[in-house]
Amino acid sequence: MDQSGRIQSRLNAVMERITKAAVRSGRDPGTIALVTVGKTQSVETIGHAISAGARIIGENYIQEAREKWDALFHRQVQWHYIGHLQSNKAKFAVRLFDLIHSADSLKLIAELNKQAAKIGKIQDILIQVNLSGEATKSGTNEAGAVDLIGHLKQFENIRPLGLMTMPPFFNAPEKARPFFAALRHLRDKIAGTENLALPHLSMGMTGDFEVAVEEGATLVRVGTAIFGDRR
Repeated sequence: MDQSGRIQSRLNAVMERITKAAVRSGRDPGTIALVTVGKTQSVETIGHAISAGARIIGENYIQEAREKWDALFHRQVQWHYIGHLQSNKAKFAVRLFDLIHSADSLKLIAELNKQAAKIGKIQDILIQVNLSGEATKSGTNEAGAVDLIGHLKQFENIRPLGLMTMPPFFNAPEKARPFFAALRHLRDKIAGTENLALPHLSMGMTGDFEVAVEEGATLVRVGTAIFGDRR
């Protein structure tokens, strides 16, 4: 089987697993979207994924994403930014990405708002929450997420759509479940307090996305299960 065929087969398998996890938890599979993570993958490989049915491409690095976007902008696909974003890259992010998953500070959000206003865009964002407290992970804490959402009314060119998290790495997916449940509870709390529609929970990756779906994920970020281990 060639590379295109392998990607097609793996993508189909991931989508089937998402569907089964949704059905197990009484959810509509149509409410869950796969973010195909293109980190370190070539333009050609991402092109194969789009041909295989990928509808959202997630990227971690601005420069890498710019090269892929330039080559593939004509394809019918959304682009999501899922990596840590520095304020000085905000102008590139708002030009390239439909949704930014990793907004985690007032400074960054203010810059995203400024850059989005320059091009007449309403930038959709998710607030990244570091529920584990790990120093190696980006994101604000729970109290910080509540505070950030409360300040967003001042930004006319920012639209919050939900929350994102990355739990600690576990060999057993079930160990990640409490973190996914905690993000859902936090989202529900903020949505109720602020009277906001926050439809999205970005959580779950190759090793644990089925558990994330069972706990309410609407966006799962999967790369390795589709492209194989990174080299």
